[in-house]
Amino acid sequence: MLSTFLIVLPIFALVLAGWIARRTGVLGPNATTELNRFVVYLALPALLFDITSHAHWSDLWQPGFIAVFGISTLLVFVVTVAVRARGPRHLADAAIDGLNAGYANTAYMGFPITLAVLGHQALAPTTIASIITVCVVFGIAIVLIEIGLQSEARTLHLAMKVGRSLCRNPLLVAPALGALFPIAGVELPVPAESFLKMLGGAASPCALVALGLFLAAKTERDESATSATALLVGLKLVLHPVVAWVLADMVFDLTPTLTRTAVLLAALPTGTGPFMLAEFYAREAAVTSRVILVSTMISILTVSVYLAMSG
Repeated sequence: MLSTFLIVLPIFALVLAGWIARRTGVLGPNATTELNRFVVYLALPALLFDITSHAHWSDLWQPGFIAVFGISTLLVFVVTVAVRARGPRHLADAAIDGLNAGYANTAYMGFPITLAVLGHQALAPTTIASIITVCVVFGIAIVLIEIGLQSEARTLHLAMKVGRSLCRNPLLVAPALGALFPIAGVELPVPAESFLKMLGGAASPCALVALGLFLAAKTERDESATSATALLVGLKLVLHPVVAWVLADMVFDLTPTLTRTAVLLAALPTGTGPFMLAEFYAREAAVTSRVILVSTMISILTVSVYLAMSG
């Protein structure tokens, strides 16, 4: 448990830094939005471009693992969207809730944890999980949000408006452009690669500081937000890894190492992606911020318990 805590400690420290900066007045009330816009328009696109441009597809072609992690993530996402979209909840908010339940923190917690527990053999599966999470599932959520925000009733006009919005969205354009490099067999120039590493490296810390800034804002206690947080945290930390284990062990018969990797990655807490989208699209972000914080705290226990049980 101590090793897990040491890995997530910097995450809490960055959130705390943002909280202190806002409460002490070092950063003003507009800092959350502006910092998040930096992440969405610059840092995160650079990170996504870097991931897809360096993906060695021959090494990453592991159909069983792709199916297990992809199906389990999408299943939790779809179930959550369907449940949350019932009644008056807006489709855009339901899509963000879907990310809260299915968007595992594979990029920033996944690599250090799997490397520490399973060694270098887990790096390729972790890269696969990161691509599925930050590109595929994230992209689907953006499509649903754009559909929900468009008011055009006619199908053709709706499709055109959504298509134009997606083509201008840096979080979809960047990984699509990055994927062209390994497909064409072309390597990035060294200066461009250094630029992407530096800019992409700012995505996670800035998003976590922005989360701390948001949490520092004084809000009224909302019982419905509390129950929603409990539901989404339960779906993320319990349902997601359970579904991954069932698929890995009983359906696709993965090796013990791949099974353990898939379940471990699915058991990770919610990443900062949902919060970025909530802020970017000016949706209600209180539930999302709580889910990220609470799931990260509880995951110290749940991930440690799983690692102990799986040997």
